[in-house]
Amino acid sequence: MPVPMNLRAVLDGVKLRRPIAETLLEKNVAGLEYDSRRVSKDTLFFAFPGSRVDGRQFAQDAIAKGICAVISELPAPEGLPEGLEDNQPHWVQVEHGRKAMAAAAANFYGHPDRRIHFTGVTGTNGKTTTAYLIDGILRHAGKVTGMIGTVEYRIAGETRNAVNTTPESLDVMRLAEELEQRGGTFLTMEVSSHGLALARIYGLCFHTAVFTNLTPDHLDFHHSMEDYAAAKRLLFQPESGVGPQWAVLNRDDPASDQMLPHSGTRVLWYGVGENAELRAENVRSGFDGLHFELVYGGQGQPIQSTLVGSFNVLNILAAAGAAISYGLDLATIADGIAACPAVPGRFERVECGQPFLVVVDFAHTDDALRNVLRVSRDLLQAQSQQRKSAGRLITVFGCGGDRDRSKRPIMGATAAQLSDFVVLTSDNPRSEDPLDIMNDVMVGLGRFDTPHISQPDRAQALRLAFEQARPGDLVLIAGKGHEPYQILKDRTIEFDDRDTARHILRHMGYGKVETGVLK
Repeated sequence: MPVPMNLRAVLDGVKLRRPIAETLLEKNVAGLEYDSRRVSKDTLFFAFPGSRVDGRQFAQDAIAKGICAVISELPAPEGLPEGLEDNQPHWVQVEHGRKAMAAAAANFYGHPDRRIHFTGVTGTNGKTTTAYLIDGILRHAGKVTGMIGTVEYRIAGETRNAVNTTPESLDVMRLAEELEQRGGTFLTMEVSSHGLALARIYGLCFHTAVFTNLTPDHLDFHHSMEDYAAAKRLLFQPESGVGPQWAVLNRDDPASDQMLPHSGTRVLWYGVGENAELRAENVRSGFDGLHFELVYGGQGQPIQSTLVGSFNVLNILAAAGAAISYGLDLATIADGIAACPAVPGRFERVECGQPFLVVVDFAHTDDALRNVLRVSRDLLQAQSQQRKSAGRLITVFGCGGDRDRSKRPIMGATAAQLSDFVVLTSDNPRSEDPLDIMNDVMVGLGRFDTPHISQPDRAQALRLAFEQARPGDLVLIAGKGHEPYQILKDRTIEFDDRDTARHILRHMGYGKVETGVLK
């Protein structure tokens, strides 16, 4: 548990916009919060400006609970105390709110990142799978670990629901401090471009930083690929100046050249080409998973994985590179990879005894969708050699609302080009009209003669796809993967592609029929 300290010690290293009175600096700080609902007496409350909500509007409620002070990069709203009067909470204005919270959290929790080995994984696609593999290899090697990612958080074997892919710095420090208290020494985390741009990992000490790839995504937030790449680069060239000890970079992606770290960082290049220091040879991909030889330092090591799809070779190599940075030998790495189960919602099969394959995948960018469609096509081709006939690829997908609109027609074209039949549906429409989103997708989908139908109700869209499927076909349900919800304009509902698919298949007569009404 953190040791109580005064405000002077908590704000050590924080850049202020104006001096703080000595009397305030000596005040006791009992805790840190950025949610006014969780504050209590002597809490330091961080009020952030936001695109939709300004945290300052909750300051009065926090002050009423007896907090120590409010930290914000903006001045206090009219009517709130800023002066030096006795017994009044004070408004401390800093240069950057989230950077201030990152520094304060590190001070308050005793800098656990200096003792725990942090691994950060960034890139457009493959972060979740790579993080799962790294954590799996380390756990199989006998380490007590933690993992922070899109699907879930894990702390010393305990699983929790994920809030954000990259949580706020205060939450990261809390999780790291808890992991250390429970005997953990390794923490692997997905590091999103949003998390980097919003300084959620500002000042964190990373032992190893991993880059997977860079393809168009989140351009509604970053506005250009240059800005997007610059955000990713912060993991390797942090503003705090403390770079990772190791950088594991994808030799096959030219964007890796933009991630080159500061001097003093050991760079390990991975890939399938000859120029990679860590590479894969003799790759064989099938429904049973992946088989290849991992080559590093003049040695070869057979690798077997239950992960399906040739694109996962790079994810496995990235994870192996991180493991090498921690001194694990190739045999131990291979054992850990073989023991790592499939990642939820990543080319996950749904099996109810139906005569066609059903696969759920999180692919929600045009590059990810293209990769998973190509893998599906390759698997169907391999299957056709055994069945003497080629199955069809039926794709169900949609695009999310309030996100980059430019990728919608591209994803439509990708689905049409690589599928035999497309069912266009709704994803997470958020505040947008699902039909407007689908119309954007149709611009690309309509460029090809691929048969297709549109159905905004996602459950009904799955049913239509299954009704189209014949023995030997593959139905790919893309976009939501592990997500157990659907975000609508006025509410969020329970919706899991995997559970819904099973329910529909059973009502179609495959497997055991469930009672209840399909929602």
